[in-house]
Amino acid sequence: MTINFNWKQILIVACNVIVGIYLVLAVTAFNNPDEAMAEQCTEVKIDIEQESMEGFLNPGEVKKLLSQYKLYPLSQPMNTISPRKMEETLLKSPFVEKVECYKTLSGHVCINIKQRIPVIRIMAINGDSYYLDHHGNIMPESGYATDILIATGNITKRYAQNVLSKVANKIVSNSFWRNQAVQLNVLPNQTLEMVPRVGDHIAFLGSPNNIDTKLERLRKFYIYGLNKAGWNKYNYINVEFNNQIICKKNNRQI
Repeated sequence: MTINFNWKQILIVACNVIVGIYLVLAVTAFNNPDEAMAEQCTEVKIDIEQESMEGFLNPGEVKKLLSQYKLYPLSQPMNTISPRKMEETLLKSPFVEKVECYKTLSGHVCINIKQRIPVIRIMAINGDSYYLDHHGNIMPESGYATDILIATGNITKRYAQNVLSKVANKIVSNSFWRNQAVQLNVLPNQTLEMVPRVGDHIAFLGSPNNIDTKLERLRKFYIYGLNKAGWNKYNYINVEFNNQIICKKNNRQI
C-alpha cells in the first residue's frame, strides 16, 4: 500500500501552527509585560537636558534624591520598580521642571530630565537670597557655584518675580549682554542700575520699562562711543531717557 503525502499541504499546516504558537506567545508577553522583562534592573540611564546656561543638577544628585526615598532602581526587581513614583519624587525637587521615567525589556531604567535653569541670583538688602528661573519661579540657594547675573538692593519677592525675572531674561537671551552684564542694583524708588563686566562705570537704566530699547542704545554707545573715547572715561552713564545718553566723567581717570 502506497501512501502519498501532500507535502505542500503539510507545509502550509506546519506554517500555520508555528504562526499560531508565535501569536499566543506574543499576546501572553503583551498581557504580562513583567514576565517578558529582565528580572532585575541592570543599568540606570540618566539624561539631563543641556541648556545654554549651566544648571544645578547632575546624575549624582538624581541618584541621591531617589535613594533617599528608596526608589533608586539599580539591582531592584523590574516588577517592583514604579516609574510613576520616581517621576513624582523627582518633581519635588525645585531644580526639576519636567521628568519622564520608563523601563525597557532589556532591564534598563531610563530617566529623562529637563531642569530649571537659573537666570538671576537675588541678594536683597533685607537678607533674602535665592535664584529665579526663566519662568520667574523661585529656586533655593545651592552649594553649586555658577557664573550668573546678580541682583542686589531693595528687592521684594514680588518685584523679583514680576520685574527682575523679565529683565534678566532679556539680558541672558542677548549674547552681548549675557557676557557684559554682571549685576543689577535696585534703588529705593525701584529704578535699576547695571554694573558691566568691562568698564569702570555704572549704567543707569531707570524704570524697568523699554529695557530692550535702553540696552540697545547703550550697546551702540559702547561700540561707537567708548571704543574710541575709552571705557573708563565715564563713571556714570544714564540711558533712562529716549534718544539721549547722559554721561558723568570719571574724575579719577589718569
